Amino acid sequence: MMKRIRQRFIKIALLALTLAMILVAGVINAVHLVNTSAELKETLNYIVENDNANTHNKQGKYDGDNKENKATADSVQQTGHKGGNHHMDTKVEESRYFIAIENTDGELFLGEGSKEAEYAQDKLLAIAEEVFSSDAASGRTEKYLYHVTEKDDGSRVAVFLNYESKKEEVLSLALISLGACVVGILLSLLLVSLLSKKAIKPMMDNIERQKQFITDAGHELKTPLTAISANMDVLSMDIGPNEWVQGTQKQVANMRKLVNELVYLSRMDEEESALERREFDLSNAVQEVAEPFVGMAEFNGKNLIVKVEDDLTYSGDEAAIRRLISILCENAVKYAPEDTDIKVSLIHSGKNIIFETENAMKGPLSDEALTRLFDRFYRGDESRSKEENKGFGIGLSVARAITEKHDGTIKAKIADNGCLLIICTLPR
Repeated sequence: MMKRIRQRFIKIALLALTLAMILVAGVINAVHLVNTSAELKETLNYIVENDNANTHNKQGKYDGDNKENKATADSVQQTGHKGGNHHMDTKVEESRYFIAIENTDGELFLGEGSKEAEYAQDKLLAIAEEVFSSDAASGRTEKYLYHVTEKDDGSRVAVFLNYESKKEEVLSLALISLGACVVGILLSLLLVSLLSKKAIKPMMDNIERQKQFITDAGHELKTPLTAISANMDVLSMDIGPNEWVQGTQKQVANMRKLVNELVYLSRMDEEESALERREFDLSNAVQEVAEPFVGMAEFNGKNLIVKVEDDLTYSGDEAAIRRLISILCENAVKYAPEDTDIKVSLIHSGKNIIFETENAMKGPLSDEALTRLFDRFYRGDESRSKEENKGFGIGLSVARAITEKHDGTIKAKIADNGCLLIICTLPR
C-alpha cells in the first residue's frame, strides 16, 4: 500500500507542478507575443507617419519634364518628418523596411528611405505590386507587415516592415520556455521522488498503526469468541435446541468471519507480505469454486451459468485466487433477484486473463455506489442493506486487495442489459 500511495503522491505533485510551469510559460509567451505584435504595429505606424516624406525614386532623381512624377514627390515631401521621439527613432533605425510608391500612372518605384538589403529591387517591387493590386489597406505578406496610404493626388505609398527577426525572437523564447519546462519537470520528478517518502511518512505511520490495531484486535477477539462459542455448545447440550443459543452461535460465527477477513485484508495491504506464487490450473479452480454456488443459486430460485475457457493456467497464489473467485460468485448469487440468470465466465484476452460475474440487481445502483462498491464497509444501495442479505461490506474490498496484490485490476460497471458486471483482469 505504501508503494501505491507514494506513486499516487508523486503523480499528483508532478502533475500540479507541470501545470503550474506550463501556465507560467504560456502566460509569459502570450504576453511577449502580444507585446511584440503591438511593437511591430507601433513601429510601422511611426514609419508611415514620419518617413513618407523621404520617398523618392530609387535612382534618387526625377525627370524634370515629368510634371506628374514631380508632383507626386512634392506631395509626399509636404508631409515632412515629425521626429522628436528618440525611442521610436531608435527602433526605426534598428528595423528593416522598404517603401514603395505607385504614382497616378501606375508606375512603381522604391522610396529613398528603404532599408531592406536582403531582396533585390525587382523582388521588392513584385511584393509591392501584389499588395497594390489587392487594394488592401494593411496586412501581412511574405515576411512583412505593410500599410498603404493614398495621397491627395491619387498616388499611393506602401510601407513594408520586416518582422522576421521578431518572429525568430518569439520562437526563441518559446523554445527556451519549453526547454525550461522540461528541465523543471525532470528536476521536480527527482525532488518529489526523493522527498515523497518523507512527505507521506505521517500518513503511512497512521496506516501502519491502524493495521497493527486491526491485527492485534483480531487476535484478542478470537479468544473470547472461542470461549463464547464453546459455552454455547455446552449450553446447547444441556438444554437442547434453543433459538437464543442458536442466534448467539450465529452471531459468533459472523463475528469470527469478520475478524478473519479484517486480519486477512490487513495482511494483504502489507507491502512486504509475499504471495505463494506457483503455476496452477485456473480453469479447474474456477469450476471447483463455482460449483457449490450453482446449488446455492438453484435453492434460492436463481440460475448460475458458468462458462470457463479450458486449459487456462496462471502463476499466482492459488488460495488467494480461489478466495477471490468465491467472493465474487457469492456476491453475484446473494444480490441477484429470484428467477434471473447469473453468469460467471473466465476467458483469456491477449496477455490477460479476465474473470467476470454478471447479475441482475434488485434495485438501481447509483453512480456513487458503483464507484464505492469496493470500499471497506460500504453497502450503499438498498438491496445490499436488507436484513436477509446483510453483510459487513468487506468482501469486495478483500477481492480488490487480492487482485491488486497480483498486479491486476477490478472494476464494476452497468452492462447494456442493465445488469451489474464485475470485471477482474489478471496479467498472465
